[in-house]
Amino acid sequence: MDHFLYRDGVLQAEDVPLPEIARVVGTPAYVYSAATLLRHYRLFDDALAWGPHLVCYAVKAASNVALLKLLGDAGAGMDVVSEGEYRRARAAGVPGERIVFSGVGKTEGEMRHVLGNGIRQINLESEPEYRLLSRVASEMGVEVPVTVRVNPDVDAKTHEKIATGRKEDKFGIPIARARETYAEVAALPGLRVVGIDVHIGSQLIDLDPFRQAYRKVADLTESLRADGHSIERLDLGGGLGIPYARSNAAPPVPSEYGQVIRDEVGHLGCEIEIEPGRLIAGNAGILLASVTYVKQGEGRDFLILDAAMNDLIRPAMYGAHHDIVPLREPAPGAEPATYDVVGPVCESGDTFAKGRTMAAVGAGDVVAFRSAGAYGAVMSSEYNSRPMVPEVLVDGADWAVIRPRPTYDDMLRRETVPDWL
Repeated sequence: MDHFLYRDGVLQAEDVPLPEIARVVGTPAYVYSAATLLRHYRLFDDALAWGPHLVCYAVKAASNVALLKLLGDAGAGMDVVSEGEYRRARAAGVPGERIVFSGVGKTEGEMRHVLGNGIRQINLESEPEYRLLSRVASEMGVEVPVTVRVNPDVDAKTHEKIATGRKEDKFGIPIARARETYAEVAALPGLRVVGIDVHIGSQLIDLDPFRQAYRKVADLTESLRADGHSIERLDLGGGLGIPYARSNAAPPVPSEYGQVIRDEVGHLGCEIEIEPGRLIAGNAGILLASVTYVKQGEGRDFLILDAAMNDLIRPAMYGAHHDIVPLREPAPGAEPATYDVVGPVCESGDTFAKGRTMAAVGAGDVVAFRSAGAYGAVMSSEYNSRPMVPEVLVDGADWAVIRPRPTYDDMLRRETVPDWL
């Protein structure tokens, strides 16, 4: 569910007509619905209400400070994978004790920053990492709560580039080596083992891979407790998928996911942490784009937009589908049209859809890419020297720009020419 609906023939974000935002802010532009973000966060929170838990929003999905503040004020924790994301969460007012630090490549500088400013736990991914963290924590005179990310060798049955729990993926410690790894970590100064971490991938539309992974985590918990380790928390990752096309069958909902967690690990008495991102942010955001031209090609028509792959890279990178709809609702019985939907970047890969049958539109019309809230603005760039896309947050009848579009002068001011040129 989202809060982008037609009302009197006009697509709205909650109570704000989207043509108004397009007129004032220009296009392309991202627009988020506060009501949708909060609803999806609360669905996860409710799904785990049967026991102690913390829903840590995956900041990498959509990291604007305003969005993080909205979720943090509602009680969400944060899952971060860089110092920059950590700083964003803190700038949004989220306390360190609600922030989990994940990722395979944490640097010494990042470790020192989060240890000096407060962290709930650090999820360890490799031997060199936990040895470095032990040294840093010892030098700083602190003890840091840690989990070890185990790789359960479970195929998440998702896109190759977002699967993270198979033995060939770069993430975590092989689960077969977990007991010896935990023994090594527990013996190091400055580290305090508090739990287990696992994450098998993103955009999962089947609950069975979760069951397989969590069953292995349950067995490992019993083994580690038998070895004398205090396993108080289970960080079970995120990854629950969303329907990118309205015609697709709906993936499992958070309540069903929560029941899987309860079935597989609920008997262990652990605090549960999860790290959803896409399902919270995905349907909470859209990308507005204007039609620049409708071009007749050889055997096809091209819908050329002012948005490009640098604004929304998911179709170019993953072959991802986004429904594309006009801001003005088509009249009943209106004939659709078929287009290759493309942007202005000088790459054939700058293609959003091929042979897409959709509402007929013309130059100057504005369309919306649905389900663009996750991995949209955060992955945007200034390729082809195109200004970064702005972001807008809507809350009821109120709306505000939460990241302005830079001017060309703003872009140029960030660069310098050395005196000797």
